Amino acid sequence: QVQLMESGGGLVQAGGSLRLSCAASDSLFKYAAVAWYRQAPEKQRELVATITSRGYTNYFGSAEGRFTISRDTAKNTVYLQMNGLKPEDTAVYYCKGVAPSYEHWGQGTQVTVSS
Repeated sequence: QVQLMESGGGLVQAGGSLRLSCAASDSLFKYAAVAWYRQAPEKQRELVATITSRGYTNYFGSAEGRFTISRDTAKNTVYLQMNGLKPEDTAVYYCKGVAPSYEHWGQGTQVTVSS
C-alpha cells in the first residue's frame, strides 16, 4: 500500500523557518508530480507549490518568494522549505503525488506560526 508521510511541522514564531518533508513508500513516487497543499481552519484547501518529476517548480499565492519546493529522488522525498513564515501560514500541510494511475495524499502535518 502506497503511503506518503509528511513531517517537519510544528510551532514557530513569525519570521521563522520550517522544512516539511513528504516521504513516499513506493518506487513510482519518483515519476510523480508532487504538490503541497494547505488547509487552514474553516478554509478551503489551497495549492501552495508543485514540482514535476523532472524538477520543474511552480508556486502559488503567498508562497512565491518565500517557499521552495525540491525533491531528492534518492531519498524518495519532496521538501517544502518555508522561510519568512507569517501567522496566516498556519494550516495543515498536505502533500499529494500524481502520475498516470497514481494519486495519493499524505495525512498532513500541522504548521502553527505565532505572532
